[in-house]
Amino acid sequence: MQRRRFKQTISLKDRLASFAEKARKKALQLRPGPEQDALLKKARQADIASHIEEWANSPGLQPPK
Repeated sequence: MQRRRFKQTISLKDRLASFAEKARKKALQLRPGPEQDALLKKARQADIASHIEEWANSPGLQPPK
């Protein structure tokens, strides 16, 4: 069995930012409660993942010699 592979056309950072923005907009439409909290948590996690991805791909990191 072979995996389906495809090339992403949008960068991970942009996809994470888009997801976080949509989650925040949807959370604003909900009443305060666990569903809203969960969406806001996912948005924060997407922001953190974006920052980690940016840090990991930064030119300041050098592979071990």
